[in-house]
Amino acid sequence: MGARSAGGCRRLGAAGAAAAALGGWAVGTLPAHDPWGLWVPHGPAATAAGYVLAYAGLTTLVVAWWLYGGTGAGVRHTLVTLLWWTVPFVLAPPLYSADVYSYLAQGAMVLEGHDVYSVGPSVLDPAGPGGDAAASVGGHWTDTPAPYGPFFLILARAAAWATGGTIVPGVLVLRLVALGALALIAWALLRLAREHGRDGSAALWLGALNPLLLMHVVGGVHNDGLMAGLMLAGAVFALRGRWISGSVLIGLAMMVKSPAAVALLFVGVVVGRAATGPTARRVAKGLLGPGAVAGAVVLLVTLVGGTGFGWLDTQGVAGRIHTALSASSDLGLGLGHLGRLLFGTDPAPVTSAVQNLGLAAALVLIALLAWRSAAGRIPPVHALGLALLALVALSPMVQPWYLLWGAVVLAATAGGGRARSAVAVLSAALVYETQPSGSTPAYGFVLAGLTCVLGVVLVRRTAADPGGLPADDPDTEADTGANRAAGLRTGA
Repeated sequence: MGARSAGGCRRLGAAGAAAAALGGWAVGTLPAHDPWGLWVPHGPAATAAGYVLAYAGLTTLVVAWWLYGGTGAGVRHTLVTLLWWTVPFVLAPPLYSADVYSYLAQGAMVLEGHDVYSVGPSVLDPAGPGGDAAASVGGHWTDTPAPYGPFFLILARAAAWATGGTIVPGVLVLRLVALGALALIAWALLRLAREHGRDGSAALWLGALNPLLLMHVVGGVHNDGLMAGLMLAGAVFALRGRWISGSVLIGLAMMVKSPAAVALLFVGVVVGRAATGPTARRVAKGLLGPGAVAGAVVLLVTLVGGTGFGWLDTQGVAGRIHTALSASSDLGLGLGHLGRLLFGTDPAPVTSAVQNLGLAAALVLIALLAWRSAAGRIPPVHALGLALLALVALSPMVQPWYLLWGAVVLAATAGGGRARSAVAVLSAALVYETQPSGSTPAYGFVLAGLTCVLGVVLVRRTAADPGGLPADDPDTEADTGANRAAGLRTGA
């Protein structure tokens, strides 16, 4: 079979994943100290070779992924391909981020009785459990309280307890959680695609086989994968009339990362449209039902976790860290510094005001999408994907992998339109923004920009001569399958 066949693309991508993972052993986000001597630097020559391998492997994987989208491979073949491309990262060091060390350190903090919502990992004894993880945490997060919910901290505490906080096995246990999240995403994508009359293999291609997800959820062990998996599973149950179970899962997703709460609004649309009786009763059920169930889950998990309600006060800590991908933060900083130059004013209030305006604009867009969804103009789950993308675009802190919040949803609901193409291009581009070591060099933005340009050219060429991106028939954007997915089922 040729390199552009499904089998050829599978092998090409597997070779790229293996090279990227092998390079990660030299230039990944290595811990400050590994008592096992597995994830340690190997000198300048190995580092140079590692960067070559890592970037060559990443590029090979991205190319294989893009080509695979046009092969017409079926669901079974795509699932096996996902397995091939995932296996090389299982034992590799963390890639592209040091966040997993924060997770392990925070789990050790909970074990030792520290308040993770008031202090950072620096409180851990360097010689005690979790000390190596705390020493490996990225500089911004050493003294930063945890922004994660109690459910995720229960998992992190279990990982720290099971491994004694030892860094390599601790990270690998958390990677098992990430692999479970990937499996849950794949399961939910297939079912959501069926509900929306979409092709399951195309949904898997964009939502699970996506290099951005493989690198940052499997390689980087980000808990965004777990949040997304639980949220998608909740949407599946809601569309099938089991909205209580769906709301429970979304409540758990919120207890990993709070942005999952957006899903409750669109599950409420599904519930309200499926309810019977007077309009006021249906609206009340949609607005209050899922929120009440998720709220009960939040309360129960918080009490069981024993970490208290401090997570309510730490949801904004990430916004204090500037990331160049945040348009509102960039604009706020620019205006703030301009004001200081012209009028001698403090730039901080200006930056904060612009960030708050960005969040307000995101909330307005989310409300508008919910309104259009309730009116039957957009399927609720598709609107959820768009809402999450709007939230990410206008947030005060944006990381490359945040794109996955909305991308995994749109993978199952979007046809061959602009939203799908935009997600595909951005996924291919943003994977270059961060180094395997976790830093964000200037050339990363250059590579991402060049990839964006190339991706747009390829999308335009594909539109003229289909066969590059997997796409459903554009005429089915408003087909009966999509309308059925709008929640027109009998609620429970």
